[in-house]
Amino acid sequence: MDAVTIALELAVQDPAGVRVAREVGAARVELAQALALGGLTPSPATLELAREAAGEDGPEIHVLIRPRAGGFRYDCDEIAVSVRDVERAIAGGADGVVIGALDSSGSLDLDAMARLRDAAGDACVTLHRAIDVTADPVSTLERAIELGLRRVLTSGGASTAMAGADTLRALVTAAGGRIEIMAGSGVVASAAAELAATGVDALHFSAKRAVAADGTGVRMGSASDGVGGYEVTDRVAALAVRQALGI
Repeated sequence: MDAVTIALELAVQDPAGVRVAREVGAARVELAQALALGGLTPSPATLELAREAAGEDGPEIHVLIRPRAGGFRYDCDEIAVSVRDVERAIAGGADGVVIGALDSSGSLDLDAMARLRDAAGDACVTLHRAIDVTADPVSTLERAIELGLRRVLTSGGASTAMAGADTLRALVTAAGGRIEIMAGSGVVASAAAELAATGVDALHFSAKRAVAADGTGVRMGSASDGVGGYEVTDRVAALAVRQALGI
C-alpha cells in the first residue's frame, strides 16, 4: 500500500516503552502507569528516566494526568492534586500533558480543564478519552477548541476506535484543522490502515504484551487475586502497526 502520512503515539509505562517508541519512529509517547486501569499519573522518577530514554532526538513525552481510576468526575482535592501533577510534569521535562475532567452532568468540566490547562503554561495539552463518555463528542470537541487545546484522543465515543469510526470521521470534519484528532483504543496492525483512512491526524496505541506474575497466590489488593500479571510494551506489535501503514 502507499505510505500514509500520520503521526504515531505509543502509550507506555516505563523507559523501555520509550525506547520501543523511539525505534518505531513514534512522534510521541503518552507516559502513564496502570494502563490496565485506563492509565494513571506516572511517578516523577518514571518521567525522569523516560526523558533520558527519549534523548534529544527521540519522541516527545506527554504525561497522562489522572489521579485515580473509576471515571473522570473529580472532587476539589483530586483537581488540586492534578494541577500540582501538571506543574511538576512540565517542570520535570514533559513536552505536554494529557488531561480530562467532567462535571456532575457528565459534560466537560470547563473550570477544572482551564485550571489544568493554565498549569501547563505553554506546553501542549491534549484532552483524553473523557470525551468518549460525554453525551455528544462533537459538542465536547468544540469546548476543547474553545479551551485552546492542541489535540483530542478519542475512540469516537465507542469502546474501540474501529467501532467509533463513523464518529471519528465526523470529529475530523468538525475539527476542520483547528485541533488535532487522534484515534485510540484497540488500535492494532489489522485496524491501522482503516483507521488512518478516517482522516485522523494520529493513531494512539499501546502494543501491550502480558507478562505472568510470580504466582504466589497471596492477595495484594481488592482487585488482585495474587496470580495476575502485568503488561509491557511489545516491540513486535509496535513495529507491526508501523508496517501496516507503510511507513
